[in-house]
Amino acid sequence: MLNFARFVLTRAVLAMITLIIVSLVVFSLMELVPGDCAERYLAFKNTQGSGISVADIENERVRLGLDRPFLERWGKWIVGAFQGEFGDSCILRVNIAQLLGDKFWISLGLCLASLMLAYAIAVPVGIIAAASHNAVLNNSLRLFSYLGLAMPNFLLALMIMLFSTVYFGDTLTGLFSAEFRDADWSWARVMDLLSNAWLPIFILGWSATAFALQTVRALMSDEIGKLYVTAAEARGVHGRKLLWNYPARHALGPIVNSLGFDLNRIFNELPIVALILTLTEAGALLIEALARSNDQQLAGAIIFLLTASIVTLNFLTDVMLAVLDPRVRKSIVR
Repeated sequence: MLNFARFVLTRAVLAMITLIIVSLVVFSLMELVPGDCAERYLAFKNTQGSGISVADIENERVRLGLDRPFLERWGKWIVGAFQGEFGDSCILRVNIAQLLGDKFWISLGLCLASLMLAYAIAVPVGIIAAASHNAVLNNSLRLFSYLGLAMPNFLLALMIMLFSTVYFGDTLTGLFSAEFRDADWSWARVMDLLSNAWLPIFILGWSATAFALQTVRALMSDEIGKLYVTAAEARGVHGRKLLWNYPARHALGPIVNSLGFDLNRIFNELPIVALILTLTEAGALLIEALARSNDQQLAGAIIFLLTASIVTLNFLTDVMLAVLDPRVRKSIVR
C-alpha cells in the first residue's frame, strides 16, 4: 500500500511538472509571434477604419500588462490557467473562459467518445484476429485496418456528406438542430446533441480504430507465441479463459498506456473535421485563432486545456496500470 501511495504521488508530481513546462512552452510561443497583443488588436481596429497612433499602442500595451517582465507575465498566466482563467481574447476582446464556455468540453467529449469507440472495437476484434487461423477473417480485418489508416478522416467526412446530401437531402452537419443551437442546456438539448454527435464520433474513431486494431493484433500475436502461454495450454487452460488471463493481460498494458497519445492524435484531426461538418466547438475555434484571426491568447488557452486533459488521462492510466500490475508500482522504488 505504501508503494502504491508513493507511486501515485510521484506520478502526480510529474504530471504537475509536465503541465508547468508545457505552459512555459505555450506562453513562449505566444510571445514569439511577431507583434504583441496590443499591436495585433489595434491593427485589426485599423482595418475597421479606426485611426491608430503609436501612443494608442503604448497605452494598450500598458493596460494589458505587456510592459511587465516575461517571467512575471508567465507566472500570472499559469496561475490563472490552473484556475480556468486565461484573460481576454486578443482580437475578440471577450473573456476566453466565457468564449469557450462548453465548447471545449463538447470537443473533449467527442474525442473521448471516439477513443472509447475505437478501443471497444479494436480490443476484442484484435484479440480474436490474433488467435484465429481463419484466413478470410484475418485478411478482411487487415483490409479494414489498412483502409482506415490510408483514408484520411476528412475524406471520409466528405464522402458521407456527399452521399447523405444526394440520397437523403441532408448534409448531416452541425452538432445541434436549429431550435437547440442557442438554447440553454436541458435534457432535450442533450438528446439533440447525442442524435447529431454520432457522425463526428464515427469519423474521428475511424482511423483510431484501425490503428488500435493493428496494435492489439501485433501485441497479442507476440504474446500468444510465448512459453508461458504454451505452459498454460499444457495445464489444460483453453479458449477464452486462456486468451484473457494470459496473453491479453500482458498485451493490453501498452494499449492502456497509449490512451493519452491516441487522444492527442484524435484531437489533432478534430479541427479539419470540424470545418467540414461545421461544428461550433473548440476545434473550429482553434483553426479560427491560428489561421484567420492570429489570436494567440485563444489558441494558447485551447492548447493548454488539451494538454492538461492528455496529462490527466496519462496519470489515470498510470494509476490503472499500477492497480492491475503490481510490477508497475514496485518499479518506482527500484
